[in-house]
Amino acid sequence: MRQCSLLFYRDQIAEYYKANGLPEPYEDTARRKIVPETLERRVLAAFDTTTPLFRKTSCAVAYAHGLPDYNGHYGIRELCDICPLSQLDLCASAHRVPSPSQIRDASGTLPEARGLVVVDITDRAAVVSGLETEQPRYYLQHALGFQVHDVRHPHVERRHGRADIGWKEDKRDG
Repeated sequence: MRQCSLLFYRDQIAEYYKANGLPEPYEDTARRKIVPETLERRVLAAFDTTTPLFRKTSCAVAYAHGLPDYNGHYGIRELCDICPLSQLDLCASAHRVPSPSQIRDASGTLPEARGLVVVDITDRAAVVSGLETEQPRYYLQHALGFQVHDVRHPHVERRHGRADIGWKEDKRDG
């Protein structure tokens, strides 16, 4: 069977596969996108260096509109190694690390963020706790143009925003 490359494989999708007697592409479901390491390598190898490629949808959308990435992925530099240099320069010029008070101010109108606590801020991302749902985190990223991670869902280097499915923990080939 050829490997299927679904971005999301959630419980509802798995139920559909089972109900229709379809072979399941993965043994488990995940809340994050599934892009196995071998699939990423095959995609990158299939294109030459003149083809703009992006690891994150928001990066591609921003590039199409001539804007810096609205999710602030520039801080997660291992994502950027395939981006066109012009986009990298644009994102670098917009990259600003917010202060804890700027994060709290941006979350002030969100009822789901009443319990927000800024745990840590680095050049890569802000780590927060106390958000009731995932949606306020998205809002904060867009409002700040900077990555905001929930302490309950840590991001792993080289697998930013991806499920563990299809990645080897001990592999460090950058």
